[in-house]
Amino acid sequence: MATISKASQNKTGFFNSIVTRLSALFIAIIAVLLLLINTYFLTASRNMMFTSKQTSLETQASVISTSLSALDHLSKENVSQVFDILEVRDFARVVVVDPSGEELYSSRKDNDNISDSQIDEHLQRALAGRDVFYSRFYDDAFSSSISVPVMIGGVTAGAFCMSERDSEQGAVLIGLQDRARNLSIIIAALTVIATLIVLRMTMQRINKIMDAIVMVREGEYEYRIRVTGNDELTRLSSEFNDLTSRLQETEERRQQFVADASHELKTPLASIRLLSDSILQNDTMPEEMTREFITDIGNEASRLARTTEKLISLTRLDNNITPDRSRMDVAESVRSTLRLLQPLADERSVNISSELEPNCFVYASDDELRHITLNLIENAIKYNHDGGEIGIKLKEADGIVRFTVEDTGVGIPEEDLPHIFDRFYRVDKARSREAGGSGLGLAIVRSTVDELGAHISAERRAEGGMRFTVDFPCCPADPDSGSESE
Repeated sequence: MATISKASQNKTGFFNSIVTRLSALFIAIIAVLLLLINTYFLTASRNMMFTSKQTSLETQASVISTSLSALDHLSKENVSQVFDILEVRDFARVVVVDPSGEELYSSRKDNDNISDSQIDEHLQRALAGRDVFYSRFYDDAFSSSISVPVMIGGVTAGAFCMSERDSEQGAVLIGLQDRARNLSIIIAALTVIATLIVLRMTMQRINKIMDAIVMVREGEYEYRIRVTGNDELTRLSSEFNDLTSRLQETEERRQQFVADASHELKTPLASIRLLSDSILQNDTMPEEMTREFITDIGNEASRLARTTEKLISLTRLDNNITPDRSRMDVAESVRSTLRLLQPLADERSVNISSELEPNCFVYASDDELRHITLNLIENAIKYNHDGGEIGIKLKEADGIVRFTVEDTGVGIPEEDLPHIFDRFYRVDKARSREAGGSGLGLAIVRSTVDELGAHISAERRAEGGMRFTVDFPCCPADPDSGSESE
């Protein structure tokens, strides 16, 4: 619980929280998008209405222009008659002028929000032979006008302007604006709420992972995150659990290794202490017994030295300290090992036969090959029957150098085979101690084999005993290419 409290104290403040920052970013993006959508939608709607107004006014202006062009000339009387016939009651204002700008006809119904000066300007441009359309949205209504020249006999006989104020279309545009605004507010609110919920849920899961990291950092390797869902955070949680499991396993193995190493070192030290105390405290001890005790002290010291040496070798392997490697002849390493172990084999009357093919080269160091050959052959001698047999084979085929050690010894039970390469593991502890084993030899062999990119296997022989096989990648004949294979 104290660890969880500490994890909670490590959480960031509100304004520094990624939730706050992401929420602000998403809300800003949503606001900008809604603003752009509303602006575009309303602008497009207004432009569409402007276009519709222009088309409608141009159609009606064409009818009026055609009717006026059919007259011989423009005068107040005949222009008034034409407009009485056309019944242009829907327009807020209609103005007809002659070429000099004198007003021939004028009607005003409603305020069209178009000034007289603008009307005069548009009429002057129409008298110059151009159609002039003007429209704007103002005071919740569309105020539009069109000015068109009147041609009689190919000559500009005058011009007319008509304008209107359409509040109905304005109401439609206002309604669209209101609906778009309300819909945008609803969308923005729902999006913000959904974003906050998703971000909060996501950050809760992230905080759980962060709390778990803190707890594991404090040494609680058994802690696991509850994995739910099928997204990236789920995968991250699963990977974290796998990593924690490996850390827990590594820590347990480390503790077990320390305990086993302490026990292995304590046993010979205790024997040496006991034997030396016995010699010192017994002044009348016979010389023969004294020699026997001293011999035992020497044996225990040798055992202690071997165990220490193996622990140092394992430490070097664990720390990935790579020795100087070169192109090595495995057959020469095997022959050197056999010369070293022959006295031990003779003592047990164990017969060793070997079939060593020449030119079996691998890329390794002398110490690495010695670790492999010495441990495998020494075990074959120690755990063999008196007068037993050992067969050693070395051959190269298909780019693989295969080194095999077979014995006719006591063998290893099937249930123990998966564990024989574990550190300090002994199949028969009493027999192993009697033979001087520490449970580290095969662990060193396995670690060394892995470092060299080789493979080792162990199996029971049908005739009795064990068979160990190591497959090395073959080193090419050219030393330069051999160094490239590292």
